[in-house]
Amino acid sequence: MDTTDQAKSLAPPDSRRWIALSLLAIADFVVVLDATIVNVALPSIGRNLNASTSELAWVVSAYILAFGSLLMLGGRLADLFGRRRLFIVGLIVFALASLAGGLSTSIGELIVFRAIQGVGAALLAPAARSIVTILFEEGAERSKALGIWAAVAGSGSVVGLILGGVLTSSLGWRWVLFVNVPITLGAAALAPFLIRESRADTTDHSVDYVGAALVTGGLLAVLYALVNAGTIGWGSGQTIGLLGLGAALLAVFAWMESKVRSALVPLRIFRIAEIRGSNIAMILMAAAMVGLFFVLTLYLQDVSGYSAIRAGMASAPLGLVLIIVAGASGPLTERLGVKPVLLVGLALFTVGIAWMSQISVHGSYLAEIFGPSVVIATGLALAFVALTIGSVSGIDPENAGVAGGLINMTQQVGGAIGLAIITAVITGHVHGHVPSVITFNGGLREALRVAAVIGAVSVVIAAVALPRRSRLAPIAEIPTSTPDVTVPAA
Repeated sequence: MDTTDQAKSLAPPDSRRWIALSLLAIADFVVVLDATIVNVALPSIGRNLNASTSELAWVVSAYILAFGSLLMLGGRLADLFGRRRLFIVGLIVFALASLAGGLSTSIGELIVFRAIQGVGAALLAPAARSIVTILFEEGAERSKALGIWAAVAGSGSVVGLILGGVLTSSLGWRWVLFVNVPITLGAAALAPFLIRESRADTTDHSVDYVGAALVTGGLLAVLYALVNAGTIGWGSGQTIGLLGLGAALLAVFAWMESKVRSALVPLRIFRIAEIRGSNIAMILMAAAMVGLFFVLTLYLQDVSGYSAIRAGMASAPLGLVLIIVAGASGPLTERLGVKPVLLVGLALFTVGIAWMSQISVHGSYLAEIFGPSVVIATGLALAFVALTIGSVSGIDPENAGVAGGLINMTQQVGGAIGLAIITAVITGHVHGHVPSVITFNGGLREALRVAAVIGAVSVVIAAVALPRRSRLAPIAEIPTSTPDVTVPAA
């Protein structure tokens, strides 16, 4: 029995398969949501735990650093030792860290438990995505499943803003962490009944620990540099040194992966244009997206004077449109291909950001927030689903976890880059003018224009890097004589 046949034999009956998809999507939704839900609660956390602004920044950064740097290792461990097993372990770690974080009595404790949350997320996220790839055969069924997946998971960032405001205002900041516990433990309890175990069809279960150390260290150095660049400066010795160290470690990692037998990341997956192009485009789209959400939160609360709940509700249309459009984007991508849907989505996303860059101090919500939000959400939904499908197009079951970890990793790296750039733009603008709401709003407008430029670059990259139609053949069918492609430095 070959690997594909074995994967099909592992798939449960249709009714359980779609229920399993709901469970997997909800679990990934929590992971995405947790990256933003804490943002709205930061002022309350600062007051309650007597934390400085720099310490509050680490409440967000600790999660991003642990999550982003460990994703590739998490994906490979899932392939080798069981995707369901790593999914459940990740859920339990995430739940316990959320409970401990909510009970924290000092900012230092909270930062540590947020980092542990990131570890749990790095285990469960690639495992969940690879299980979806295994459960659904490539083609119309998988495209439909990934469309639903993207609709649920992709809305996590926006729902996080809404739910964070509601929970913080009504129950207190600790509940933005406590809310994860019943969801993740419930998912862990249901997983054995809905998901069958699957792993790579190989007798070699050795782990490339040297490669894992190199890629984790390289990503950690790059992400740490990006997270702190806005505070200490892009030209500082620390920023330049860490970026150089990270690039060197990742270059050595790419060289070693072409030499070792049990590679953490088989470089042959980068011969698939859809996977290569999708991950590059994801970096840029995530950078613009995270920058957009950051600016939108600041504008609604610090310029327009909205409360946390009102700011969350003002973001609701973006989330609702994203969910509705994403649900229909899977079949559309299957009919037209990844590239056309992605290009249209990225173009709409970019136009929407450019429109929103006209925000003013006393502007109209309908004209300056609602209208652009609908365009942004439509484009984001199309692009997110297309990238989700493209990131696993042609992948063989043995490397499903690697592909899942890779697209999650590029999303986190892109988000860190976007947040660093947008923060630097806002800070630079404000420091050059007399402090006022008008000045701050000007910095937000400038930041949105930069985000729109990043979005425009993503359109160009996607147009060049992706082929017209998606590959349907697994990578095992690609000629082995094809030259290896070096992993691009993050």
